Amino acid sequence: MRILFIGDIFGASGRGMLSYALPKLKDRHIDFVIANGENVSGGRGLSKAHYKELIANGVQCITMGNHWRDEREIERYIDAASEIVRPLNLIGYHRGVGSKVFDVNGVPVRVTNVLGTAFMPEAVTVPFLALNDLLGTAKEAIHVVDYHAESSSEKHLFAYAFDGKVTAVLGTHTHVATADSRILEKGTAYQTDVGMVGLRDGAIGISKETALDRFVYGRNVSLDGDAFGLCQFCATLLDIDEKTGRARSIERIYMEEDIHG
Repeated sequence: MRILFIGDIFGASGRGMLSYALPKLKDRHIDFVIANGENVSGGRGLSKAHYKELIANGVQCITMGNHWRDEREIERYIDAASEIVRPLNLIGYHRGVGSKVFDVNGVPVRVTNVLGTAFMPEAVTVPFLALNDLLGTAKEAIHVVDYHAESSSEKHLFAYAFDGKVTAVLGTHTHVATADSRILEKGTAYQTDVGMVGLRDGAIGISKETALDRFVYGRNVSLDGDAFGLCQFCATLLDIDEKTGRARSIERIYMEEDIHG
């Protein structure tokens, strides 16, 4: 089985780049498409309209992150949105699901979204314990985990802790693709960060002009989460043994294109 995991889709340019890039991957014989969608609507959250847009463009599962509820509209539709997987380790929140099994050509595939803790202000349960508890009942051979976290070392340690217990631990959140994609000793595919879909020559999706105004000059300017221009598409392709659930290969995918509104 071949699963494509797409990095954080950021704003309108990210959505445009997604619609450009996915059709170009048809010859890669992809069975299932997962994408991180916490930055889809203007860089923060996921509106219902944009959720539907991702699905219409070929995304079959949408994972989230620390901005998962910034678009408050999600409260009204998340229970009916069968493709969305929000963070597993939220405290006292019961709408939606943090882990879900999808039927992919008759094969069960579990997708789980977990929030990290280092340098992250969100109050969550211990991510290691949350996934460990889930694995007590989750028996699917293929299990892809989106670990949404800031710290590279935390992502590394999380992957080592679950090496051989899940198919893949793929990092999201920092929006910069890392060159460390590999298969760990016990068969789990790992990458510290898959990267981002959106404006290439900016700051994690925001235009460089806006970012410099805030960072260098301290100006209180609005974040232009829907800036357009030269965009990038970062994703990771997994080839998986359906019987064992172990990854046979992991490959980084990168494209560029000018996207305009």
